[in-house]
Amino acid sequence: LGSGGVLFYLFIFLNVTENHADPETMLLPFLRQKMKLTGTKYGCGGGGCGACTVMVSRYQPATKSIIHYSANACLLPLCQLHGAAVTTVEGIGSTKTRIHPVQERIAKAHGSQCGFCTPGMVMSTYALLRNKPQPTMDDITQALAGNLCRCTGYRPIVEGCRTFCQEANCCQANGAANCCLNGEKNGDEPEQEKPQLFDKLDLLPLDPTQELIFPPELILMADTTSPQTLTFHGERVTWVSPVSLEELIQLKAKHPKAPLVMGNTNIGPDMKFKGILHPLIISPTRVKGLFEVSQTPQGVWVGAGCSLSELHSVLEKLVPQFPEEKTEVFRALNRQLGNLGSVQIRNVASLGGNIVSAYPNSDLNPILAAGNCKVSVISSGGRREVPLNQDFFVGFGKVILQPEEIVVSVFIPFSRKGEFVQALRHAPRKEASFATVTAGMRVMFSESSRVVQDVSIYYGGMGPTTVSAAKTCQAIIRRSLCFPLNFRSLLYFITFSPCADLLFFPSGRGTTRPSAKPTTSFWKSWPSLLQLQEGREIQPGLQEFQPVSKDQSNHDAVGRPMMHRSAISQATGEAVYCDDLPKIEGELFLMVVTSSRPHAKITGLDVSEALQLPGVVDVITTKDIPGKKVRTFCGYNEELLAESEVSCIGQMICAVVADTKAHAKRGAAAVKISYEDLPDPIFTIEEAVEKSSYFEPRRLLQRGDVTEAFKTVDKVYEGEIRIGGQEHFYMETQSMLVVPVGEEMEFNVYISTQWPTLIQDAVAETLNIASNRVTCHVKRVGGAFGGKVTRTSVLASITSVAAWKTNRAVRCVLERGEDMLITGGEPSSVGFMNDGKIVAADFQFFANSGNTVDESPLVAEKMVLHMDTAYNIPNLRGRGTACKTNLPSNTAFRGFGVPQGLLIVENMINDVAMVLGCPADKIREMNMYRGPSTTHYKFEFNPENLLRCWEECKRRSDYSARRGAIEQFNEQNRWKKRGISIIPIKYGIAFSDGFLNQAAALVHIYKDGSVLVSHGGTEMGQGVHTKMQQIASRELHIPPSKIYISETSTNTVPNTCPSAASFGTDANGMAVKDACQILYQRLEPIRKKNPKGTWEIAVSDCIFLFVLRGPDLYVDWDKMEGQPYAYYTYGVSCSEVELDCLTGEYRTLRTDIVVDIGKSVNPSVDMGQIEGAFMQGLGLYTLEELKFSPFGLLYTRGPSQYKIPAVCDVPLQFNVYLLPDSDNPYAIYSSKGIGEPTLFLGSSVFFAIKDAVAAARSDSGLKGPFSLNSPATPERACLASASPFTQKVPASKPGSFKPWALDI
Repeated sequence: LGSGGVLFYLFIFLNVTENHADPETMLLPFLRQKMKLTGTKYGCGGGGCGACTVMVSRYQPATKSIIHYSANACLLPLCQLHGAAVTTVEGIGSTKTRIHPVQERIAKAHGSQCGFCTPGMVMSTYALLRNKPQPTMDDITQALAGNLCRCTGYRPIVEGCRTFCQEANCCQANGAANCCLNGEKNGDEPEQEKPQLFDKLDLLPLDPTQELIFPPELILMADTTSPQTLTFHGERVTWVSPVSLEELIQLKAKHPKAPLVMGNTNIGPDMKFKGILHPLIISPTRVKGLFEVSQTPQGVWVGAGCSLSELHSVLEKLVPQFPEEKTEVFRALNRQLGNLGSVQIRNVASLGGNIVSAYPNSDLNPILAAGNCKVSVISSGGRREVPLNQDFFVGFGKVILQPEEIVVSVFIPFSRKGEFVQALRHAPRKEASFATVTAGMRVMFSESSRVVQDVSIYYGGMGPTTVSAAKTCQAIIRRSLCFPLNFRSLLYFITFSPCADLLFFPSGRGTTRPSAKPTTSFWKSWPSLLQLQEGREIQPGLQEFQPVSKDQSNHDAVGRPMMHRSAISQATGEAVYCDDLPKIEGELFLMVVTSSRPHAKITGLDVSEALQLPGVVDVITTKDIPGKKVRTFCGYNEELLAESEVSCIGQMICAVVADTKAHAKRGAAAVKISYEDLPDPIFTIEEAVEKSSYFEPRRLLQRGDVTEAFKTVDKVYEGEIRIGGQEHFYMETQSMLVVPVGEEMEFNVYISTQWPTLIQDAVAETLNIASNRVTCHVKRVGGAFGGKVTRTSVLASITSVAAWKTNRAVRCVLERGEDMLITGGEPSSVGFMNDGKIVAADFQFFANSGNTVDESPLVAEKMVLHMDTAYNIPNLRGRGTACKTNLPSNTAFRGFGVPQGLLIVENMINDVAMVLGCPADKIREMNMYRGPSTTHYKFEFNPENLLRCWEECKRRSDYSARRGAIEQFNEQNRWKKRGISIIPIKYGIAFSDGFLNQAAALVHIYKDGSVLVSHGGTEMGQGVHTKMQQIASRELHIPPSKIYISETSTNTVPNTCPSAASFGTDANGMAVKDACQILYQRLEPIRKKNPKGTWEIAVSDCIFLFVLRGPDLYVDWDKMEGQPYAYYTYGVSCSEVELDCLTGEYRTLRTDIVVDIGKSVNPSVDMGQIEGAFMQGLGLYTLEELKFSPFGLLYTRGPSQYKIPAVCDVPLQFNVYLLPDSDNPYAIYSSKGIGEPTLFLGSSVFFAIKDAVAAARSDSGLKGPFSLNSPATPERACLASASPFTQKVPASKPGSFKPWALDI
């Protein structure tokens, strides 16, 4: 095609021609809105989560070959797809035709919970298999590195994909201790076969010959048609795609400011998130001269247009062709490329673009500069070669090249004999994460000696550009690197002498003092010094559960590992989420406008410019609200839209409605708000305490006489620990669609929420109508974790006003950055005896609640209620306080404050152990509840199963033997240390307010024998619908296949309670059970008349609604007593880590978890909940950091800045055991709630890191308690390790610098 048209193929075999492609349109919105292919999901919009992964295929006329690669549809410009074939998750299989083995295996392995990330996981794996049908486990983990999941903990996804590996059928891969590869045989007597979560033999085979073929029409077009320049004119941007280098030179000379776009991984996010507009974009992806690779005697020239994946492939092929001494630079680059971004990013990002983007924390530039590489550039003035050195990088994002110059190729030289090149990369997360610090180091030794002849060291992340450590290099030249004779003196000289390069984190980032990273990274880079351990694969874990009785009917699914009922449709992309609903005629899109000030009066709101923009229909302000203008939480009113004053950055002020999302976004940007700042904003807990800024009530619980007890103990220790906040990061952002229907003010609300009734009430009150006019529908929720309750009700109220005012359907789907912006230390004292017995403890819990109350007082309550955890401390006092600050309001998160509160308690236990110099597990064991016990709120319980979990975890993890092995390892290694920790949990299940512990179910039995079940729980990945299906199956004595659950809606089951507090199955399960039992009893006379008759014959049209009231739970805070929980779920986790003391990076080597969940209704669902919660806890305590500017602006508003655990963070061995022979008379079928409790068990990794840090400190002569705040990031762990290097870095004086972020 010529100017203005793009032709590509979409599978299933859709020949797509788009004649008016807008350069600002990415493939993702085109697929979802234009093609109605909603399987590809919007997760972040910046290529950081993998939810939008598709496979792109292209024909290469020069080689007559076809290449397949995964890519992020959210960054892939539609204009760039001319001649390509795009495969989406719908194209590889569906339930209507056939499903693909990838889809089946991820589903059957229980790798899909909420399912929102599943299509992306499927497509990443599918693209790998198209290129490598028998991958290794390393291939699998690399392919999945760019895909995030918040539900599963990744283990079941990896296990499903493992079945494609060649070694998958090995007994080792199946978890056997004796491996056939080792020549070992199992014992003579066959062991009793243990039940498995899924049958690896019952899987569709992968047949590469049956895959989709590349469209012959595209091959014919490429072979027979001369390429033409393509030009696309959009609403604001023009896109030009030249086909020759000469044409590209002319375009760049005429438009020097126009950016060159290859992979769109830099320009795309800038335009989307920073609002940068480029009127003209030049895309030279079809200029062959930019992709040529040539070899010379001195090295290799690689085309600047080559993707990073292609660069990796080129270097990988060259390395074995030459002696090692010639490929030092090649190998260093390849090591760095392995962790740079994700596979999806590396597949499209270009080498030239990576260089000239000149990011200060670039992964490749320090190596290219240290390795004496150079670039060949061309312009209308001719061609020249420019060395990549300290002169090339002139400022942040700026290089020495002229605007009209184009990088054509990059020269990577062969190394010489005696020359060594190494790379270092330090990042918040090992994979798919921007680096914090990078380094490239090259040293040339004189022949047959250790005398340094030449050395080059470059750092990234230490300033506004890639910087050369020139003074350090000068100090090393002509010195002999003989260890350990002059190791310390040379180190001190090159780091702290007047000629040293003292490097700092920009603006104090990461620490508040000069960085120790340059010091440690220099020595870290030489494997000959530190013998760094190579990466290890994730091993098959053990998942053990109790089999069902042999007498149990095959129709009875309870207790069996039944696949999530929507897993297959989630894997095929057919599962419908809120934003997948088809657009309604006349539908509008709503975009909120938020405050840019933390504490200010609103002096003006000008919407005139916004209303004049194309597509903008209206602007909604608080004056438009016909009913209640506030939502009331915990006795405090919260404005839906701020009218006269704002109290945080991100507070909603108004909302723009327009015909498209793009127009609404531009309209929101055009709204002008003027402010008058108010004095003394409060951001930290310390500031709130100083100014007594609290939300009432503040809670106190106490038993015994703490004050008197402190006078009688042998020792008293006082300490504190700070715990950072955690973002929910549900994969599906806040989503809703409000539709006016009928003639009497009726509204249908389609929404992603945990509490449909709350949404119904909120909309009705906001519009001043009765609740019976509002129907709330929830099909499924793409993850929630407590974040889709109160915040969602506020957004739904605003959206409903827009729908009411315009009388049109209004959709609101927050972008990831908006979602994170809008939704939003503690001292303790302990008295103990010399033998470790804790006699008294006094805790103060302060929570930074933000600008509104939300549920913060309830969170503080739960901290105090759980502060005894597993320990019987006779004199115990705790105070819980919610602090009011000018940060965005915090809301509930999985665990509801318990994981934060219990970390303080367990840290106290650790400190007691360090003071006494004994193992922490001994202190824990000594102080545990034993025998019939009473909590600090006078509730009696039996801790027998807690102690069983403890002993079982110690046995299963081989704790004692591994503790000895770790001590031996630490004695033999100076810069690597291992740590181990075992942590218990006693978690109360249900709501402490009894009225919330009720549920209802509506069960229909139709004439054909099929059953429709409705209940009050919402499906958000926790498998509640699947469990309800199993319960109904048992009670009606029919197969689960006859039972269907459509959605949760307020017109079928009214007045529901939230799906939260790990109580969804308990409450709704009992309601379903009782309803089914009554219906089954109604059919009894018919069955007696015809005992041999089928279910269908016995059925007549029946209906029954059953309301169940749960346990009447309460707390009397004045008497400090009550029964806030129905029962306790117990668990114990043991984790072992290996810590790099020089960088603070760690790897979880093994985790063993034992949990008492009674008799599991569905072991596969419960295992998934345990593993997913554990990984969320691992993120909370070691990885995830919310960073706010000194003025209260949230920096970390997406996956680029906020890191949740990825595949690379899964324990290398991850074992989960359900405690056998456990009963629970207080819940359905003796089961127990499990959604929240095991999140805290992720702290076992935190305390294992602390254990390893203690070993490192011991080598430096430091003993006793020390501070390590949560999350235990690499920076914190590195500094806490107190190596000789970090100790030499002087601490910054207070007031001598301005921190880049608040210490929250």
